[in-house]
Amino acid sequence: MKAIYRDVIEACQKCIVDCRICLTEMAGKESINDCPKCCLQCADACDNLLKMMTSDSAYVKQYALLCAEICDYCADHCEEHKHEHCIECAKSCRACSEACRKIAA
Repeated sequence: MKAIYRDVIEACQKCIVDCRICLTEMAGKESINDCPKCCLQCADACDNLLKMMTSDSAYVKQYALLCAEICDYCADHCEEHKHEHCIECAKSCRACSEACRKIAA
């Protein structure tokens, strides 16, 4: 595994955890948008990127770009809510998106 993936791996792991927390906290609550559906998709995207990085896939850059787009989508929706878990999720999503874009370049 390449050392340049280390920051992205950490960002993806934090994003997965925060998305799962948001998903759990939003269960049964009204949502004004795609939250918590976006959290499920974002956690899955991050998990898939982790798999690509740890297997040193030739498609890491493409997966990283897609993951960044999904993380931004999730952050956009979570930022519209005032719940603490949504705010924390959005922060993690933005950080993950930024890390993903660095390796996708």
